[in-house]
Amino acid sequence: MVARILIAEDETAVRALVTRALVQDGHDVVATADGSEALDAFTHAKKPFNLLLTDIKMPMMDGIALALAVARDDPELPILLMTGYADQRERASGLDALIRDVIAKPFTLFEIQTAVASALAASPRR
Repeated sequence: MVARILIAEDETAVRALVTRALVQDGHDVVATADGSEALDAFTHAKKPFNLLLTDIKMPMMDGIALALAVARDDPELPILLMTGYADQRERASGLDALIRDVIAKPFTLFEIQTAVASALAASPRR
């Protein structure tokens, strides 16, 4: 399934890697550098997104605040979080109703592609 995916990741190298991996899988990707930029892209999108993939720890607006804001407007949108910090994983544990998965950094291309495919397959939206 080809999907429209919104990425929020403040690390340029990680953002580029994830974008490249998902574009390779045929997805339409909009990559942003932080949560507020991603929320702006989400709010002004002409076409709806099929998935939000966001880092948790970012400047401006973190991934959890972004997930909460996006879920308020689109409760069925699958959301994947990424983090390299154990304490950030714990912050996400209370959001099970909103979050499909938390992907630990560093991850391989295969791991991110598999997590995205799994979240998309489980989505009621298809």
